[in-house]
Formats: sequence, structure tokens, C-alpha cells
Amino acid sequence: MNFAEAPDGTELAWTASGEGDPLLLIAGQATAMAGWGPTADLLSRYYRVIRFDHRGTGRSGRGEAERYTTRVLAADAVAVLEAAGADLAHVYGHSMGGRVGQWLAIDYPHKVRTLILAATSGGKWPDVSVQPDKSALEALVGGDMSRLAELFFDAEWVRDNPEATHMFFSSHASAWAKARHFKASREHDAWSQLGSIKAPTLILHGADDRLTPLPNALLLREHIPRSVLVRVPGAGHGLHLDHPETVEWIREFIARKSG
Repeated sequence: MNFAEAPDGTELAWTASGEGDPLLLIAGQATAMAGWGPTADLLSRYYRVIRFDHRGTGRSGRGEAERYTTRVLAADAVAVLEAAGADLAHVYGHSMGGRVGQWLAIDYPHKVRTLILAATSGGKWPDVSVQPDKSALEALVGGDMSRLAELFFDAEWVRDNPEATHMFFSSHASAWAKARHFKASREHDAWSQLGSIKAPTLILHGADDRLTPLPNALLLREHIPRSVLVRVPGAGHGLHLDHPETVEWIREFIARKSG
């Protein structure tokens, strides 16, 4: 385990595995790096996979309350890249991690070689079609793993992967930190600046995602120049774990765009 120092001095736990081009994984809200589980293992066969605990989760420090915005969390991610000696990296963000990844590509374009956004959104939008299903949002706020599992993963995958499921939902974050992660994700709004993203961008989205409905991905595709959208039939919010075929799609995209 290693530690990077965020701009405000907060310690951020990180680790790296594998060899090859650096690939930074950015987890969703209040989710620790361990939640990437088997996906990180698969990706580390091909890349130097760098993972970290967001402030307030896992082994990272919590920092100050005002530092919990997706844009500030992007600065945390840059601190991790610098500590890992990665001047340029592929960036893969899931859910809130995708929101953080957007700011990373907008504010630090020299750091991002390619950008992969899974199950995420550009943020606030008046169109109700992009809003979470009400019961799904209640389950997210309530934190009941049995209710959340069906929103994230295929039931068969959950049965076959109890350890990975448990690690994903065991965030090791206090109620204080979870509330601030939720607020950061909810208040994210990058729509007006997505057009400035220069990094080749792959958007992965589950067709049955009730937490971040598919119209969010369609809007991301419209706003991010030359981005590519892959809709995953039957997938929910956790497609980065229960649809391992996405790893091959990511490999193909990176090879095509950075070869």
C-alpha cells in the first residue's frame, strides 16, 4: 500500500499491479479501491493498473468537508498519478468515478491518454428522462445491500461471486463521508464543458441501468466530441464488474486510439 498527498495534504491510499501503459481506475461514490475486484485483476494482465481510495473511504484520510466535489476529487486523482510516476494514463471511471474522470480530462488534458466512462452522467439536467428511478434512488440512499445488488448486478453473477459482491458494497466509509460523496455526485454538472474533452472517449452503459438511465449516456455521446457509445443489453449499474466482456472492448478501444 502506498500513499499520495492531495493538494490539501490529505493522504490518499493507492496501489498498482501489472505492467504496461498506466490505467487509472476511479471508483464510484463511497466505494473503495477493493471494489474493482476481478475487473482490476483482468485489466492488470494488460496494463499497469493504478487504484486508489477516494478521500473518506478505505485507508485514505477524510480531509475537509468543502473538498468533496467531483472537481476537487479529480485533483486527488492527479496527485495519485503523480505519486505513481504516471505522467500520462488511460482513465477508467465508474459512476461518480466517471464524473471525476470528466473533470480530469477537462482540467488536466495532458494527463489523460484515453477516457472510459461507465454508468455515469454529465450531471444535473432538467430532462426527467435522465433522473434515477425513484425506488432505485431510495435503495441507494438506504444502503441495503440486498436491494442494491439487483440494481447493480445480474443475479447469477451475485450468486457466483459473493466475495466480489461483498467487497464492492463494503466501502469502509463513515456516514459523514458517504453523505459528502453523495452530495458531490448529485451536484456534479460538467455538461457545458464536456465539449472541451480531447481524449478519445469510450462510454459504456447498461441498457437496464435504473440508477443512471441510458439517456444520460446518449447525452454524453452528444456532448463529448468523437466519443463512442457501447450499450450493454441487460446490464444494470455495475456492468464494469458483472460484464467482463467490457474488458475486451476497452482493450480494443485503447489499442485503436493509442496505437
